[in-house]
Amino acid sequence: MGRRKNQQKNAAALFDSDDDESLSTSSEAMSETSLAPEPEEAYGGNASLDSCLDALYEKRGATREKALSLLIDGFRNKLQHQFVANKYVTLLHQFLNSMKKGSAKEISLASNAIGLLAITVGAEDNAAREIMDETMTSLLQVLKSGTDPSKISYILECVAIVTFIGSNSSEETEKAMQIIWQFVRPKLGPNVGPTKPSLPVMTAALSAWSFLLTTMDGWKINSKTWQESISYLSSLLDKDDRSMRIAAGEAIAVIFEVGSLEKFCSEPKDSSDKVRNGAMHIQGLRAKILNQVRDLAVEAGGKGSAKKDLNSQKTLFREVLEFLEDGYYPDTTMKFAGDALVISSWSRLIQVNFLKRFLGGGFVKHMQENELLQDVFDFTPKRKSEGVSESSRLDKGIHYVYVPKVRKEGSCQRFYKSPNSALNKARTQILNKKRTMSQGKNTGHYAVSAGDEE
Repeated sequence: MGRRKNQQKNAAALFDSDDDESLSTSSEAMSETSLAPEPEEAYGGNASLDSCLDALYEKRGATREKALSLLIDGFRNKLQHQFVANKYVTLLHQFLNSMKKGSAKEISLASNAIGLLAITVGAEDNAAREIMDETMTSLLQVLKSGTDPSKISYILECVAIVTFIGSNSSEETEKAMQIIWQFVRPKLGPNVGPTKPSLPVMTAALSAWSFLLTTMDGWKINSKTWQESISYLSSLLDKDDRSMRIAAGEAIAVIFEVGSLEKFCSEPKDSSDKVRNGAMHIQGLRAKILNQVRDLAVEAGGKGSAKKDLNSQKTLFREVLEFLEDGYYPDTTMKFAGDALVISSWSRLIQVNFLKRFLGGGFVKHMQENELLQDVFDFTPKRKSEGVSESSRLDKGIHYVYVPKVRKEGSCQRFYKSPNSALNKARTQILNKKRTMSQGKNTGHYAVSAGDEE
């Protein structure tokens, strides 16, 4: 006990600073897109991380914020398996304490830290499942407690990350999506969010929702939950905010890729011939979306419009148009440190972009060393593959799923690679295999409102 008090005293002295500049790094890093790995020396070893952990027990909020900021940098820029091996429960409890009693800034940092902790522990040994179970109730309580927009985006991203890694079923994932959706489309009656979220919050929520949708099997989606959602997404394409348009375009592309489009549409009013009327409704909605996408793909920049944002919008919607009209998927390769990550589906593109934003400058480091991300993206770094035996590659399975090469030529046949393809199913099976079947609670902490469940 005396040793713990002494450690906390030393930690307080170490972090007792009014230097606000040092606290801004992690809170801003979620928007980073740099692919250059940071030097490991900047983050020290387990001793400095232990000091950060001790500082989380301090009463002074600024001390805890600085400790969280340094822990976040440490988790982002180096895979801290050794540090979290026997301490992830303690870390999680301290992060949750910061969420309960901290300022909006501390809550944002704690949310970020929880997501990074889940990514670090991965899907093995049921740790990610435990993090999800312990975290969801606290996240919901914070969402209900206030409407400070500076923390909501971080909390929703945390919900998406812990669910992506810790969920064992499509039902759990869909319930998390419902929580997030309330910030995309607020509804009348009791809910967890504000009645009118800001555009940045709506955009962040929609990105998180699309991220989780990429893991869903179209056949398992609950049609009653998402009726009229694609019509609402279509209306978002007409918003003035370009970030919102881009997020809506990505969500629409994933919906078409996942399949079962009828589950995201409203039921026809004329019940005399539901099948025929439903097909006509979907056809009309598809035509409307195609026209919107065409316009956005060639939109001219208006006065005061940012050229970078306009170019990003036009590039995205050109790819969405090719996908909807001709069945061509995104086809790009991300290169870093001598390795190449092939991106050839909307689901993979959304996942890569989401995790790249979340990990910031640490994305490359995690792709090179984090087995969770390597399994998710079927990625083996060159330096790792050189030492992998044939038997272990057979164990992994994904490398032996045949995927034909489709070239962008007018004469080639359209080829739809969806999350239901053999490749994606194999990837999902591997992740599920690594997750120990949970005996714990599968519901309860997900309750959105009394009227949401059947």
